[in-house]
Amino acid sequence: MDKDIDPIEVANDKPLDDFIKEYLPPNKTWTSWIHPTTSSSYSITLQTAASLPKPDFRACFNLISSTSSADYKKSPDGWKPRTKQNEMKLLDLKYLVVKSEDEEEVQAFASIMPTYEDDYPVLYIYEIHLCPALQGTGLAHTLMNLILDIALRIPSTQKVMLTCFTCNERAVRFYAKAGFAKDEFSPLPKVLRNGNKKELDYVILSKGVER
Repeated sequence: MDKDIDPIEVANDKPLDDFIKEYLPPNKTWTSWIHPTTSSSYSITLQTAASLPKPDFRACFNLISSTSSADYKKSPDGWKPRTKQNEMKLLDLKYLVVKSEDEEEVQAFASIMPTYEDDYPVLYIYEIHLCPALQGTGLAHTLMNLILDIALRIPSTQKVMLTCFTCNERAVRFYAKAGFAKDEFSPLPKVLRNGNKKELDYVILSKGVER
């Protein structure tokens, strides 16, 4: 591989169809998911931040708001809808969007970005959110496995990373079960004037990409 070629930049510059062809499983089995209890069929598509239709963008934002705004409100920075919406429009974000055959509205989604963190080439998970009816069904594991597969297919990617609120115990357990651990660059607790340590309200987790 030419040392002047940056695989992360290459991945971000690819048109959507080429990104799908290059970095997602070729057998297309990833494009559908069956509910294990109801046997209902769901579609999974990949979109860019730019190609995501406005109704889908609003539905994704509403999922974040309904599932995580309470955690944001507990944090020092609080819940800032406009800031979150601007983040959701970052140029290099990719969205895995889940819809049921019976409903047009987004039922779950994950957003990811090939990028650099502390000089490491990584695939960063920005969001994974499911509507309440799909939580605990295995869909989150399906999306995570697909994300890990994408990371494996992007040359040079060393790890998959994400930020998680420590108060979100369900998410912490999910990521631990998926093999994530506290990243070496996760911020240390704050040392107060009296010498005591104050834990941060979030942790940066990562999982190495094994080739």
